[in-house]
Amino acid sequence: MFAKVFRVKSNAAIKGSDRRKLRADVAAAFPTLGTDQVSELVPGKEELNIVKLYAHRGEAVTVYVSGGNPILFELEKNLYPTVYTLWSYPDLLPTFTTWPLVLEKLVGGADLMLPGLVVPPAGLPQVQKGDLCAIALVGNRAPVAIGVAAMSTAEMLTSGLKGRGFSVLHTYQDHLCPEGRQLDIKKSSYKKLSKFLQQMQQEQIIQVKELSKGVESIVAVDWKHPRITSFVMPEPSPTSQTIQEGSREQPYHPPDIKSLYCVPASMTLLFQESGHKKGSVLEGSEVRTIVIDYAKKNDLVDADNKNLVKLDPILCDCLLEKSEQHTVMKLPWDSLLTRCLEKLQPAYQVTFPGQEPIVKKGKIYPIDITLAQRASNKKVTMVRNLETYGLDPCSVAAILQQRCQASTTVTPAPGAKDSLQVQIQGNQVHHLSWLLLEEYQIPRKYIQGLEKAPKPGKKK
Repeated sequence: MFAKVFRVKSNAAIKGSDRRKLRADVAAAFPTLGTDQVSELVPGKEELNIVKLYAHRGEAVTVYVSGGNPILFELEKNLYPTVYTLWSYPDLLPTFTTWPLVLEKLVGGADLMLPGLVVPPAGLPQVQKGDLCAIALVGNRAPVAIGVAAMSTAEMLTSGLKGRGFSVLHTYQDHLCPEGRQLDIKKSSYKKLSKFLQQMQQEQIIQVKELSKGVESIVAVDWKHPRITSFVMPEPSPTSQTIQEGSREQPYHPPDIKSLYCVPASMTLLFQESGHKKGSVLEGSEVRTIVIDYAKKNDLVDADNKNLVKLDPILCDCLLEKSEQHTVMKLPWDSLLTRCLEKLQPAYQVTFPGQEPIVKKGKIYPIDITLAQRASNKKVTMVRNLETYGLDPCSVAAILQQRCQASTTVTPAPGAKDSLQVQIQGNQVHHLSWLLLEEYQIPRKYIQGLEKAPKPGKKK
């Protein structure tokens, strides 16, 4: 909504009666807030302005600004918190998590698609269609966007996490955010802006110069300084932790993965008698039962040899190649069933502990470990597809950096949408093997590239 520049209609200080009404509206819209928290959000005496504006699509929006920061906005008589408010009250709304790469798209005006969601070990928050939700990034619980759920949590899981998940209304770094760039230094330990700037300059976070007499200006900011890059939202208080007991991060447990089969258009005639249609998803045992029942019901089992099945026109069309249509009249049971499974489209089901199963079409990609040669003949180890198994690439990189005592980086995976790859200096396949097989207990069949570990006695 605020991805593009909006037009301000008016900006005026709030009246006493309107301030009281706003408090009542906040208490009604967000019942989890206590009386003290409502009073803190909508202060009694501090400056509070009402800004009326038109968004770039013409929507009339009312924004409430406190201390120079937008705290709430109202659209069609519905009240919404801004990201500034959610930073102070991160548990105000059910929070969904996505990858850092997605934020740029959200800021540009895109909605959050379900493939971009990260499913935590504790499962997705339970919401209904139309519920207001917060969106945070992996590794930081401070929300970066708010949106309205396009479907319920149950529908999200049933869809295999495909389609539009949230209609995004407001994001960090959108045009509403520049309205709030004031720092209330009086509420900090510095008390005065000059002391704060002096300390930040001593730590080489910023550079301050007196460009005009008596006026100090910030002329440079080191955005890569550890104090900035390591900043995360502080953990909630013990009281808040007790309230949010069910949403705390749980130890990683590998998902249960089951191979499935999807009925294509070319196979619908064989499966329609059992009530299945194009796109139906079946387990291997169900496919075998359906094929066996079909053969017996249509009297296709060879009377002289029970191990053979006669092929009727439907079986011929579904299972035989064109060159076989007039030469193959019967098939053994094992060949019949094998051909049937090969003709179906692959699918799979992923179930994390305590969560509803997620069904996806296509083959599941293994965690892929590769080696590459860099400048000066140095090797690097790269691993991708961690997200499929519920693993956070940033967390994996941090663990490997400590265990391997080598530099790690996390970058977008080439050719993959909304996916990241971890790069570690040197051949670190041994360490990856320990982490994935021993620590995370991921089955070996879902990991590709373990054989690339350095041989004993050879230099890594």
